[in-house]
Amino acid sequence: MVREVLQVGDPVLRKKCEKVTRFDDALKALLDDLRDTVLAEEGAGLAAPQIGVSLRVFVVNVDEGYFEFVNPVFVWQKGEQTGAEGCLSVRGKAGTVTRPNKVKIVFYDRNGDRYSLVATGFFARAICHEYDHLDGVLYTDKATNIRDDQG
Repeated sequence: MVREVLQVGDPVLRKKCEKVTRFDDALKALLDDLRDTVLAEEGAGLAAPQIGVSLRVFVVNVDEGYFEFVNPVFVWQKGEQTGAEGCLSVRGKAGTVTRPNKVKIVFYDRNGDRYSLVATGFFARAICHEYDHLDGVLYTDKATNIRDDQG
């Protein structure tokens, strides 16, 4: 189901999210809603708090594929990249953000199976952006040159 994406100013976006403790049908429904919403919005990613759910869950939809992350934890981050970012919760704006160029992250899938993944470039940027949402951080907290997005 496509859900409404909360906008900057909603207090849910500033909360530190709770760890998922039950890998059940409710989690699967949340992940399905995140997928449906990010696809409908044509975004690169979406975190659970952006649809009003304070759980450590996000999805990323990039050239490398579609990925679901439950209870993600960074193992390491390397290098640096600087580029433009926007956010479905900060409509009409864009800014320049510096992020790691390469990350290793461990996470669980919808069934509670543990995985690790190494991502580089835009894939790493998307993971870092969505991960920040789990701690109540918006890209605008880190961005310079925030401007109206003409694209």
